[in-house]
Amino acid sequence: MKEQWGFLENVPHDAAINMALDEALLQWHYEEKIPPTLRFYQWRKPTLSIGHFQKLEGRIDLEGVQKHQCQLVRRMTGGSAVLHDDELTYSIVISESHPSVASSICQAYYDLSKGILEGYNHLGIKASYAESVSKERSNICFERPAFYEMVVDGKKLSGNAQTRKKGVLLQHGSIPISMNVDMLFDMFIFPNEKIKMRKKQAFWNKATTINRILQKNISYDTVKAAFKKGFSEGLEIELKEFSLTKSQWNEVYRLAEKKYANLPLEGAVSHV
Repeated sequence: MKEQWGFLENVPHDAAINMALDEALLQWHYEEKIPPTLRFYQWRKPTLSIGHFQKLEGRIDLEGVQKHQCQLVRRMTGGSAVLHDDELTYSIVISESHPSVASSICQAYYDLSKGILEGYNHLGIKASYAESVSKERSNICFERPAFYEMVVDGKKLSGNAQTRKKGVLLQHGSIPISMNVDMLFDMFIFPNEKIKMRKKQAFWNKATTINRILQKNISYDTVKAAFKKGFSEGLEIELKEFSLTKSQWNEVYRLAEKKYANLPLEGAVSHV
């Protein structure tokens, strides 16, 4: 008999609400109020999420963020900046003591990402795990794959980040359907315009999206159905949908306002 997990899907929310809800799910699982849970979500506006330890100064172009009317938020997980726009975003909360969770970070990524691999398979995309990573550092998440992220023909297809707190693992990630590269590169500071254009032109040699691979526009609902089935099969679980109570939503709103709504921007300057 398959283990039953919770499944949560919400209408698109602001960046602060999305990040607060992921943290709240971790807390509720720690308090044994919810089972292991898979969440699918979207963003009300294009959003640049930056890693927990990622610096803003000299890296993020605030004028570019404002130009595209994007929201900016800091994740509780590490890694490089991710532009969330036309994508399926997922998160998983599960106890570190669960038999499915390895103590090794790389192995845990591998095990939990089986659902992502199966999701791509259901879309007719033969993805594989990245088993070697570039040593080149980048502020942009999709410029380089990490261990056990998805690649097609060597091009990164999804991005994931993970943290462990209070004995609970949170993994969330971005599964792009399409990507606005002009918007993406306007978010970052480069030494000069020439380098920016060179990196932008080379981007599709390193990354790809669902629509580019399939050579057609795929709807969010189609992607959602494929990955919901993929996670069910890849993790060998049964998903049971649930909704948040009013008090739970109030808890999320308070956390969003307290921790995520006002990202400190001191020292972050736009490139001139």
